[in-house]
Amino acid sequence: MREEGSLTDAGNNGQGEFEPEITAFTCIYCGYMAADTAGALRLKYPPNVKLVRMPCTGKVDVRYILQAFEQGADGVYIVACPIGNCHHIHGNERAVARVKYTKRLLDEVGVGGDRLEILFASGGMGATFAESAHAMVERVKQIGPNPLKLAPGAG
Repeated sequence: MREEGSLTDAGNNGQGEFEPEITAFTCIYCGYMAADTAGALRLKYPPNVKLVRMPCTGKVDVRYILQAFEQGADGVYIVACPIGNCHHIHGNERAVARVKYTKRLLDEVGVGGDRLEILFASGGMGATFAESAHAMVERVKQIGPNPLKLAPGAG
C-alpha cells in the first residue's frame, strides 16, 4: 500500500505525467548570479529546479552529487564559471573532472550518467541559465524517474 506523496508518487503532477526533480549546484559567483539575472529579467525556468549555492563548483564533491540522487533528484547539473574565468582559479576544472568521474559511477550502478551535466555561464547569462534549466528538465523527462525512487525499500 502506497501513501499519498510517497517516493513512488514523487514527480507526478496528479495526472500521471512525470515532472522530474532537478538539483542545480551553483557557485556563488557566476552560477548563482546567472540564476539571479534570469529572475531579474523575469525569465521563467521550471520551479522543480532546486538551487544549491556552493562557494565554488570545485567544492561540489562526488558525494554531494550522489547524495542528491539518493535523496530523490531525478537529475543534477552544475552551473560553473566559464573555463578560464573561475574566481578560484581552477575550481570549475575540478568540477569537470568530478562530473566525468561521477557520470561513470552513475552508469555503473544503473542510475545513468545522462542524468548529470555541467554547464558554464557568466553572471550576466540569465537567458542561458533559464534555457539550460528547461533543457535539463526535458532531458530528464525523456530518461524517466530516478531508479532509486522506484527501488524497493527506497527512502
